Amino acid sequence: MTSQTTEHLRRRNLSRVLTVLHEEGERSRAELTREVGLSRSTMAGVVAELVRLGLVTESTPALTGGAGRPSGVVRFADDVAVVAVNPEVDAVHVGLVGLGGRVLKHARIETPDTDVATVVGLAAATVTGMLAGDPVRVLGLGLAIPGQVRMRDGVVRQATHLGWSEVPIVEEVAKATGLRSWAANAATLAMRAESRFGAGKGVADLVYLIGGASGVGGGAVMAGRLLTGAAGYAGEFGHTVVRPGGAACHCGASGCLEAEVEQATLLSAVGLDAAEAGRLGERMAERLAGDGDAELAALVAEKAGLLAVAVRNAVNVLNPQAIVLSGFLAALHGAAPVDLVGDAVAAIREGIEVRDAALGEEQLMIGAAELVWAELLADPAGFLADP
Repeated sequence: MTSQTTEHLRRRNLSRVLTVLHEEGERSRAELTREVGLSRSTMAGVVAELVRLGLVTESTPALTGGAGRPSGVVRFADDVAVVAVNPEVDAVHVGLVGLGGRVLKHARIETPDTDVATVVGLAAATVTGMLAGDPVRVLGLGLAIPGQVRMRDGVVRQATHLGWSEVPIVEEVAKATGLRSWAANAATLAMRAESRFGAGKGVADLVYLIGGASGVGGGAVMAGRLLTGAAGYAGEFGHTVVRPGGAACHCGASGCLEAEVEQATLLSAVGLDAAEAGRLGERMAERLAGDGDAELAALVAEKAGLLAVAVRNAVNVLNPQAIVLSGFLAALHGAAPVDLVGDAVAAIREGIEVRDAALGEEQLMIGAAELVWAELLADPAGFLADP
């Protein structure tokens, strides 16, 4: 075996073991040996190197008096994290996320100004405040952008709700924070989070739709792989036409899902503001209980029916195992007795589950962090060697 081959295997084994810990949580060294398929001696070396890199710790178990030596428990280090940033039309979210999708800190800074300089300045100042006096080792920064992002250089091609066009956001944020940075579409990242840690975990064929202050987005996983499209912009379910000739959409078309089904409309109908969006489902349930609010019931039924058109189209085209709804779309579905897949082709809709997202308001923080973790997991030693 050549030295080059040995080095490749070493790096590959580091990646495989750290990925298992990231996705599944702590494991005994014996469990890791079985799951990854390495020899005990090789696993011992891999764990020792991950400990040396500061990415995991291994506890020494107490002797039990039984036969054999008990296996140590390997877990990811608590003092390693990445920064997550998600600018929206009404606020900037900043978080600190550890391995395993653990959100360690999360701040929401309200701002009516979505100017790039303002958003970057708020994010940088918040990161500085979060890290003050905290011994955590930060490995990078991920941005979840509500718009189209060119993956190769992190340029925001279009984020209409933010008023951004051709913005080199990765370059700007890296300059302001001093952190290696990556960016991608927010809905795609939320789906990655749910697929790895939430309602989509273990689902090979998945369609995901999310609704928030900046509109409706989504994505799809097919045969276990993210569906990206030729330029990386696949999954714009918000621009599925659900009412031909309907409301004008910022994309230039009319009748798009995100033009017809808006969070602001539902919040206004139940007397909530944007900062209270997390209470939308609860408030609609209260108002619709019993004989309920007939006007609200009619609005909810109309909007849920339009959502069903978009879901039916996605189901007929992609034939997923599950549909995951997030944000205000999950709240809308919970409030309306509409079968979202009932009008899909009979053979295609068989066995489809419609699920609510499991990660709640943390999914965008977790998803943004996955941009950095993906780089680390691919080659832990190489990533840390490249400052």
